Amino acid sequence: MGSQWGRDGYYRKARTEGYRSRAAYKLLDIQKRFQVIRRDDVVIDLGCAPGSWLQVLRGLTDEQVIGIDLNPVPPVEGAVILTGDFTTEYIREKVGAMITEVNVIVCDAAPNFSGNKSFDQARSVGLSEEACDFAVDFLKPGGNFVVKTFHGDMFHLILDKMRRNFYGVKVYRSEAARKGSTEVYIIGKKFKGRRNDSEG
Repeated sequence: MGSQWGRDGYYRKARTEGYRSRAAYKLLDIQKRFQVIRRDDVVIDLGCAPGSWLQVLRGLTDEQVIGIDLNPVPPVEGAVILTGDFTTEYIREKVGAMITEVNVIVCDAAPNFSGNKSFDQARSVGLSEEACDFAVDFLKPGGNFVVKTFHGDMFHLILDKMRRNFYGVKVYRSEAARKGSTEVYIIGKKFKGRRNDSEG
């Protein structure tokens, strides 16, 4: 693993430019192509560890940035970080007490993989759907949502869910993704509002 990371240009670039992981360039790539975040947007980052997306977000918006992760994340200047499960009522209540409107939600989270391809893909899609549920509950109408998932037999489930809730939906593979990975991002723009979510 160490040799693979050592040869990775994005990994070396992240170390040079002060980002905590190469994933920073995935968000920068998405922002360059889709302009999902504006200077006056309040943004929530689901599954924010190790914090590289928070670092990028702090450079993209002047408004509040909140990160949520199951594990403690070292502080990122200018960001509020909550430790906990974003699917729980406890975290949802904490978020609701902090902000009244959310413009953008991003999620680069992935489950711990077991090596069983179909099982792992199901877990990945399930996590993406939970992130979408969170977005449906907190985004203001017209807001944007970016979520990572993986191609496979169940991919259509999260794609269909996104299309029910956003006027514009694009599937994008970042140039910063590792070769051979089935990782993609679904970008949802212009949230329709909760009344359009057929699953409630």
